Amino acid sequence: MMKTLSQRLLGPVTLVLLALTFWLGLWITPPDKVQGNLVRLVYVHPAVAWVALYVSFGTATIASALYLWKRTRSMVMDRIAHCAMEVSVVFIVLTLITGSIWGRPTWGVWWAWDARLTTTAILGVLALGYLALRRANDDPALRARRSAVFAILSAINVPIIHFSVQWWKTLHQGATVFTSNRTLLIHGSMAWTLLISFIAFTMLFFWLLRARYRLEVARELHGHATLDEALAQRRSEGAF
Repeated sequence: MMKTLSQRLLGPVTLVLLALTFWLGLWITPPDKVQGNLVRLVYVHPAVAWVALYVSFGTATIASALYLWKRTRSMVMDRIAHCAMEVSVVFIVLTLITGSIWGRPTWGVWWAWDARLTTTAILGVLALGYLALRRANDDPALRARRSAVFAILSAINVPIIHFSVQWWKTLHQGATVFTSNRTLLIHGSMAWTLLISFIAFTMLFFWLLRARYRLEVARELHGHATLDEALAQRRSEGAF
């Protein structure tokens, strides 16, 4: 009962938190001393990037690792990895779009071959490669195994993205919320709005993941039903 209730509340609560984020970000929080109203993108871009790099891609990687481990190997893990990777592609694209919108007035260009931007774009290409790899294999077990290995290898790019602003001289700004010694950079209503945005977009991911997983299960069931009908029809034809 509690599980069903929580599943039903996931969507409405997510929408409420997203609406609260945009309301606080656009009309309640103050403009920045340096960036002015442009700073309001901080309530969208970092949270979207957080979901793209760590939550969604991380979910796909962990599910892939669990599939490769014999004790937890199941097609459920493969489906979760697949669905999470699809959602990750959406958030990676949103990360690049919101970053470009922020970068245009800040850097003067929509795109620069900056270390963080480039490595994030590479991660998007790897995610698309993962989805393409799945289409190239008809055998479910072989497809799941190859996809899991590819996802884990692709995840090596995530820490490169994370530390890119420290390893190389880049246009992309460094830490947005905390300094290197964990000192909070944002305070008051801005900090609360940023926190709500991270929660809201994280919940959005899990809502989308759940919806995509249910569609995948329905698709597989429909495929099995169609196959059974085709086999039954061939048997009936053979009877004549």
